[in-house]
Amino acid sequence: MREGWNVDQGQRHHGRVLVFDADDTLWENNVLFERVIDDFLGWVDHPTLDRVEIRAILDDIERANTVVHGYGSKVFLRSLAECLERLRERPATERERREIDDLAAALAHHEVELMPGVAETLDELAGRHELLLLTKGDPEEQQRKLDASGLLHHFRAAHVVMEKDAETYRRLARDHPFDPAVAWMIGNSPKSDILPARAAGMSAVFIPNDNTWVLEHDEVDPADDRVLHLTAFPDLLRHF
Repeated sequence: MREGWNVDQGQRHHGRVLVFDADDTLWENNVLFERVIDDFLGWVDHPTLDRVEIRAILDDIERANTVVHGYGSKVFLRSLAECLERLRERPATERERREIDDLAAALAHHEVELMPGVAETLDELAGRHELLLLTKGDPEEQQRKLDASGLLHHFRAAHVVMEKDAETYRRLARDHPFDPAVAWMIGNSPKSDILPARAAGMSAVFIPNDNTWVLEHDEVDPADDRVLHLTAFPDLLRHF
């Protein structure tokens, strides 16, 4: 369902269940990690591998670590250290680990930066729909961002999970409960937001973010008429 089309042939219906992603949908997140990676790539200065090749190694390490250890800045730091060890072909020294910590220090202290129009849009949507929040990552880290965002009062419930797959969405529908056929997942990640929600029978709103993590990329079927493609968060008000 492309930008410019209205849900249900132009009619906005009240009382829907809208489930929202958090990172890179409600606020900027991955751009902070990308800045650290950029600094890391410059710091390692490998004699034979260029930045693209080193980034590919880091992506492979992150992909493996997320399966075992989950998401968040702690796992990210672990991946940076493992990448360094693979490049150096030896364990990282204490000094090198401190330097990696220094590179990533901004992740722990950065203020939550909301996407344009998020607070105002949620204000309106909460008056006519049931809003839920579903995010993945380290529970303590995600809770800190949720508290700092000032948005929690808009949501009937907020869930932090280890992974967002189709069963996660089915469990959400059972726990609250709601009919997936009349619920919508709103997010920026094809891998975690759009495709598993669709597999669980929900509709979805895809709001791309230029800084979406490469491991969250996937193909969204352009012929799927139950995926609404928007360009900005406030556009939700034209459909819901």
